[in-house]
Amino acid sequence: MTRADGMQSKVHFKGDNDDFVIIVQDIEQVKKWKEDKSIPLVDVVDSFDVFCTHKQGVQGKLDRASNAELENEFGTHKEDDVVKMILEKGNLQETKGHGRQGDRNTMNGPMIGAATEVHN
Repeated sequence: MTRADGMQSKVHFKGDNDDFVIIVQDIEQVKKWKEDKSIPLVDVVDSFDVFCTHKQGVQGKLDRASNAELENEFGTHKEDDVVKMILEKGNLQETKGHGRQGDRNTMNGPMIGAATEVHN
């Protein structure tokens, strides 16, 4: 079964020390927010997690940025402030999410007999 194969919208910010990414609801919401800052950030971003890609651009592995990395790049580690800076200065990206294969929970379905079977 394939999961998570929809579109993924993110904003990429190339900093002096690293590349940073935030996941957003969609590109249009970001554009609306840039025009009207009264729109709550919670309606724009998917989460307030800021990721770094270790200078691998928008396609790199996303690791959660540490407070020290945020402080060094943005002068603060407050996620609200950092997210606003990335939204204002970053580049919008929309990519097709990669589908993931596999069972979600083998204990709920036809595999339950095989997973709990006791062999003597």
